[in-house]
Amino acid sequence: MEMPVPDPEILNRKAAIVARLQKVLPEGAVIHEPTETRAYECDALTAYRCPPLCAVLPGSTEEVAAVLKICHQEGVPVVPRGSGTSLAGGALPTADSVILGVARLNDVLETDYDNRFIRVQTGRTNLSVTGAVEEEGFFYAPDPSSQLACAIAGNIAMNSGGAHCLKYGVTTNNLMGVTMVQMDGTVVEIGGAYLDAPGLDLLGVICGSEGQLGVVTEATLRILPKPEGARPILIGFNSNEVAGACVSDIIRAGVLPVAIEFMDRPCIEATEDFAKAGYPMCEALLIVEVEGSQAEIDEQLKLISAIARRHDPVELRESKSDEESARIWLGRKSAFGAMGQINDYMCLDGTIPVSSLPHVLRRIGEMSKEYGLDVANVFHAGDGNMHPLILFDANKPGDLELCEAFGAEILRLCVEVGGCLTGEHGVGIEKRDLMFDQFSGEDLEAQMKVKDVFDPAWLLNPAKVFPLAVSQARRPGQIAAQ
Repeated sequence: MEMPVPDPEILNRKAAIVARLQKVLPEGAVIHEPTETRAYECDALTAYRCPPLCAVLPGSTEEVAAVLKICHQEGVPVVPRGSGTSLAGGALPTADSVILGVARLNDVLETDYDNRFIRVQTGRTNLSVTGAVEEEGFFYAPDPSSQLACAIAGNIAMNSGGAHCLKYGVTTNNLMGVTMVQMDGTVVEIGGAYLDAPGLDLLGVICGSEGQLGVVTEATLRILPKPEGARPILIGFNSNEVAGACVSDIIRAGVLPVAIEFMDRPCIEATEDFAKAGYPMCEALLIVEVEGSQAEIDEQLKLISAIARRHDPVELRESKSDEESARIWLGRKSAFGAMGQINDYMCLDGTIPVSSLPHVLRRIGEMSKEYGLDVANVFHAGDGNMHPLILFDANKPGDLELCEAFGAEILRLCVEVGGCLTGEHGVGIEKRDLMFDQFSGEDLEAQMKVKDVFDPAWLLNPAKVFPLAVSQARRPGQIAAQ
């Protein structure tokens, strides 16, 4: 993986830069000793590591602005960091960059149940947003698998989704406004506590921009009343392709579950050993959840069961209690951790049309044999957001490179069938060199011109999103190296 050559002048000025940052931040908020900065040398894409120049932990929008103003004046790159759960290397630093962590920005600033919004600092974790409003009967809909740890800042940067995005949408569908600090320290307010902002849809540009345009310090989020009830059904099949065909038929029938989740045998076995959720040992498993009144739930599950039976399921189990529902979801939410206990893996994030699920699953199986690497599949089947987990041995020379080549072929397949490179993990460094497989040179030029407007010096989150040679050409004097 190529990374930019660090600027030796910045490295030589480290002590002076750290001293300036210490003047505008509280004691202990600037982390610069090598033994301490190691905690920030990677995110959840742990195959790649690079210690930063230093890390800073501001506690307010004003402190973020002060940090960015100094870094802008010094020409120092800045890498925004939420909770470090990015699976695409979105928070990987360069050696001459400052990591700007938002962990201390974790307050609830305003809650309005009449107008159904909550305003929070973006270091707050996803799950704790719901925790702040659930006693009043509300919840925050986007629910990534890492929701216990991931920060709202990262959710906005990557436009994160989750199991329930089929019905409620992803972050962009639940984001109403942001406070954002630009690279020169300018603070801007975009959107707010109302349905649609006038003028250009800058909120749509910022959500999913991967920290390329500014640092979001506050967010106004849509909250929703809790549904009257919800119930999942567990459906087991003899093959991945049949499970994929069942998903396609459910969507085609016009029924809208709140979630449709898919797991294949390798993932089922690992998860069952880990969480003991009571899953059947079959080739593929669907978790389909519906919600509403008791009558609505019964009617929807009746239709889904009828569709599933046409595909000859090996098991069809409807939850009968809250405890059973929690156990079913515990297995799914534990899937990534369970796989991590048995093997090194790389988690992909391609998105495809639901109708292409059977074909894509079959091709992934064929590719697995061609590359000699096993694959476990677990993903949000309802909206075609796939998460193949490619298993490899990080200690075996060449295995990582083989895994990356396999992953690139899967992502190209997603684009080939009409999908895209990413659904919610972002591009980061993982997919940046595949961007030409989805976009033309003119398309990428248009995207980079947007970044030119917000960050003319290209100091925010360097070496991410765009193919490295192309993005480095935006910064005179910078060259790529191994």
